[in-house]
Amino acid sequence: MIDTAWEAVAVLLAGTAAGTINTVVGSGTLVTFPTLLAVGLPPVAANVSNTVGLVPGSVSGAWGYRRELRGQLSRMRWLIPASTLGGILGAVLLLVLPSSAFKEIVPVLIGLGVVLVVLGPWIGRHVHAHEGRNHWVWPAVFGTGVYGGYFGAAQGVLLMAVFGIGVADTMQRHNALKNVLAALVNGVAAVVFIAVAHVDWRAVGLLAVGSVVGGQIGATVGRRLPPVVLRGVIVVVGVVAIVSFVA
Repeated sequence: MIDTAWEAVAVLLAGTAAGTINTVVGSGTLVTFPTLLAVGLPPVAANVSNTVGLVPGSVSGAWGYRRELRGQLSRMRWLIPASTLGGILGAVLLLVLPSSAFKEIVPVLIGLGVVLVVLGPWIGRHVHAHEGRNHWVWPAVFGTGVYGGYFGAAQGVLLMAVFGIGVADTMQRHNALKNVLAALVNGVAAVVFIAVAHVDWRAVGLLAVGSVVGGQIGATVGRRLPPVVLRGVIVVVGVVAIVSFVA
């Protein structure tokens, strides 16, 4: 529960940071999720509220990158069903699996997210995209949607890795497409959570306001921010989150 003004400010600022990071790199959940845990939300409720609260920020970031989406309508039509179905399945898995399973899985997922953030530049330098539609890209985006619907950290990094290997285009256009698909996954998962799960609406409101601002910051200045700085922050927060969660 968010009971004090300081806790509210912490969640608001975490939402702003996540909105910025999600738009530029991905993995903003590694900031907001441990923040929600720190203010007293149970793990599953924190994950649900985090997903719902970051949806406006995802939309904000996607809108900020609308210029880079020109000419990608056909690609979006191809991949949107994969993200939609994956996000729904991931949300359902979060709700039907016991909370004990979530507590055991989340440190592993956070660790995976941290590793992907660290290896992101290396992956980008050592993979080669191919022209046309690689058939494996659709199921890979579906799998990323499942992961994002269950626990959204590093969903964007996973998508960027998939696009870097399988979609011939620039990184900025990959990032624009990533923002759209991530927003879609978060959106469909949020609909499921609102319908059947407990949502902390105070946390959602604070995250929503912060992430909308962060989405615009990310879209405006993100191209000029050193990626190594953002990755460093994510790694530190992720390691702290793993230690706190296990402890």
